[in-house]
Amino acid sequence: MESGYRIAVVGATGAVGTKMIEMLEQTVLPIKEVKLLASKRSAGKKATFKGEELVIEELVPESFENVDIALFSAGGGISKQFAPEAVKRGAVVVDNTSHFRMDPEVPLVVPEVNKEALKNHKGIIANPNCSTIQMMVALEPIRQKAGLDRVIVSTYQAVSGAGASAIRELEEQTQAYLNDTPVEELKAEILPCGGDKKHYPLAFNALPQIDVFAEEGYTYEEWKMIRETKKIMEDDTIKVSATCVRIPVASGHSESVYIETKDELTVADIRALMEAAPGVVLEDDPSQQIYPQALNSIGKKETFVGRIRKDVDVDNGFHLWVVSDNLLKGAAWNSVQIAETLHEMDLVRV
Repeated sequence: MESGYRIAVVGATGAVGTKMIEMLEQTVLPIKEVKLLASKRSAGKKATFKGEELVIEELVPESFENVDIALFSAGGGISKQFAPEAVKRGAVVVDNTSHFRMDPEVPLVVPEVNKEALKNHKGIIANPNCSTIQMMVALEPIRQKAGLDRVIVSTYQAVSGAGASAIRELEEQTQAYLNDTPVEELKAEILPCGGDKKHYPLAFNALPQIDVFAEEGYTYEEWKMIRETKKIMEDDTIKVSATCVRIPVASGHSESVYIETKDELTVADIRALMEAAPGVVLEDDPSQQIYPQALNSIGKKETFVGRIRKDVDVDNGFHLWVVSDNLLKGAAWNSVQIAETLHEMDLVRV
């Protein structure tokens, strides 16, 4: 490997961890060494990086000796325990869990939106929720141009956001249903939320619950989107509401986003903003039935925006359809992109 950074991937065998490895293979970041870390159960397994076979090591505090950048995606409890250990040993942590996101001392970053927040990092940077990331990429150019007064989002989230075991459960349920298994006999042990009391099948279904319910009848996933949006935009006056729904799609989150701008805009203005926005691909031609689709987003780093239209009753109201690969821009790619930006801004040692 070439000279550059020593990078650790924590949770290297998980759905996001494996994507992080893929994104590191494609990155422009100069890399000297990649270290793959996971639980004791996964230690000893092998993975490849740029054709080189690497042995996955057990995660212990000493794993971070001489590591420059550590990408975490192994659950909030692991991040809570080991991210400070990595920082103590000189690494900069990019954490893909929710543990540090609302910590006022930790920047919550989408590079296309608020990379300047990286200048204030104290060793840990948080990767936002997957659904928040793609919405921020689409809305920031509009906010810069005309301001935002209100955001109402309904998400249609892929099962991969719940992990590889949830994908397997959906596949098994789908096959069972097609084999005429009664709905009440479909095996459901994970969704809508592994930590909640009841579980329901997702096959041929839509579950309006992601994570457990919290205050005011909103789920934690919905509160994440609300609070993270305000933090990233550094504006507590923006009115934000979310309804998060899990649908039987393998990968690719879709969102129906309604916004109210402070200043006047036209649909043509928003389309022009999307065409010029970093990380955005405009797919918006109703006459040709062109609009973003989850299936087409898989494996792509961009956020796709379409179905842009003015609300028929509200002067400054607009609707957008926003789609992105939740494992890439929503997780692995945004994390690696943060690392690239740290390098560009000379905010990490080498």
